[in-house]
Amino acid sequence: MAITRWTPMRDLMSPSGDFAAMQREINRMFENFLQGGTTDDSTYGPTIWTPAVDILEREDEYLVKVELPGVNKDDVKITLESNILTIRGEKQQEQEEKGQSYHRLERTHGSFQRSFTLPTTVRNDKIDASFRDGVLSVVLPKSEESKPRAIEVKVK
Repeated sequence: MAITRWTPMRDLMSPSGDFAAMQREINRMFENFLQGGTTDDSTYGPTIWTPAVDILEREDEYLVKVELPGVNKDDVKITLESNILTIRGEKQQEQEEKGQSYHRLERTHGSFQRSFTLPTTVRNDKIDASFRDGVLSVVLPKSEESKPRAIEVKVK
């Protein structure tokens, strides 16, 4: 009879081992979290949805772009209070029709809210918003005092 060395980690690390299954599950949870949500099954609770946002600064304005695919513009509310811009809304879940059943649901739905502190140089009375092709664009004009200007230097 041959003597073999027992290595418990080899058994745990095998593809069918408990440790490998636990590691796959933890990796899946982290991937879902980093993608902005969790799956909508009874194990993990309701979906968390955070729409992606880009904020650009231009010479005379700031531009906030929010990706809202599948959201109706009437379901989006934009408020400004104490220099905090808040964008909130809800993406409705499609209703299952009679005679069909889903095999997989990966698209997120539910309420969302994003808030951003604005610089004091934004002209609150001139903020404008538009919604096109699932992208909300909020234009925040800068006040005249905040715009860069050239100052001539004289040599004496």
